Formats: sequence, C-alpha cells, structure tokens
Amino acid sequence: MIILPAIDLKGGKPVRLTKGDFATTEQVADAALSAALSFEQLGATHLHMVDLDGALAGAPVNDAVVREVVRGTRLFVEIGGGIRTRETVDYYLNHIGARRVILGSVAIKDPDFAKEMVAAYGEAIAIGIDAKEGKASGGGWLDDSDVDFIELARAMAGAGARTIIYTDISKDGTLAGPDLAGLAALNAAVPADVIASGGIATIDDVRTLKALGVSGAICGKSIYKGTLSLEDALKYQ
Repeated sequence: MIILPAIDLKGGKPVRLTKGDFATTEQVADAALSAALSFEQLGATHLHMVDLDGALAGAPVNDAVVREVVRGTRLFVEIGGGIRTRETVDYYLNHIGARRVILGSVAIKDPDFAKEMVAAYGEAIAIGIDAKEGKASGGGWLDDSDVDFIELARAMAGAGARTIIYTDISKDGTLAGPDLAGLAALNAAVPADVIASGGIATIDDVRTLKALGVSGAICGKSIYKGTLSLEDALKYQ
C-alpha cells in the first residue's frame, strides 16, 4: 500500500478544507515545495496534489507551483483539479512532468472523454471519484450528480482505468476515519487499484486500510495536525 501525503493548493499555498467547503480553508504550510521536501526526507515516494482553484476554474491555476514541486523533488507526483481537456492532460504529463493526472469532474460529465484519455495515456490517468451519499460530485465538489459512484468506477475500470481514487466528501478533512464500507464495496467491484482518501486520522486507520486491501492511502490534514506520523505510516508501504 502506497502512502501519499497530500498538498492541496489555493492561492499558491498549501491548504486544507473540511468536507470540501472552501469557507473552511486553512493554510497548513508555508510553501508547497518545502512541505514536499519534508515528506521526501521522511521517506515518502509519492505525492498527491490538487489545484483547488483549478477545480473551480476548470483549468490549471496553480500549475507553476506544481512544476516547482515536480522539478524540486524526486517524488512521483499526481495532480488533479481542473483537468478537463487533452491539452491539459498533455501539459501536466509532458511539460510539467507530473507522473499521473487525475480526472474527476470530466469523468462524470464526459465519460467518453475520460475513457479516451485512459486509452491514450494508460497508467498515467487516474479517475478521481468524490462522493456525497453514494453519488459522484464534481466541480470542486459543488456540482452534485445522480451518478452512482460504484457504477462510475465500474465504467471507468471497464475502459481500462488502472487507478481509482475514492473520497467520501463527508469524511474529508474531518479526521473522523475513512469510509471503510464504501472502500470495501469499491475494492470488490473493480479490478483497478483503489486509493483511499478522506478522513484518515491515525495509524490505526492506515493499518485498517492495509488490511482492507486498498492500494494506497492519501493523508492530508492528519499529517499537518500531527494526529498521524508520516514516518510511522510509511512503515505500511
């Protein structure tokens, strides 16, 4: 199981939200690069980044910061937020140097496009599924849908997607524990690697996720708030 510390970007700075509510924005580190370097020094190999401004704008906003992190570390960087065109996918992978891009909103609104990107870029595409009460949500978590998150995952995995990142929005940033039931159902439903996101608070959560059989765990607020030691979590890789 891969441990992915998280850096969410708003206004160029690392922040955390609670339940996807932009009104709860809290800056959690001075700069993205220094945070990423600290994760790398502790032994992290992967980094999950989200351009929150980009998610709202539908196009990259904090891409210069992402470039700085990619070029300033040796981390496997995945990036999501506002990636809705082939040009943006190509920009992040072939110009910025990200190792993987995350398609979220576009997988709901234009699943054929998401499938095309999976066919074209293979393992460099992850599908990000953020759910409220079992339904997929996009647009920076402001656009709800009637799309069942399991059915969306099945469709994307059926098209060849190798990685599904699942977030229960009600858990995100709460430090209340991950959605184990949703993750178990998703893991059983698709052949893709499932990465857990949202609510991870303690080393017990990490241990439980490893036992559940998910392939990765994204840890954000827990690291910044000190409820989870990244060094301890990395022992479960």
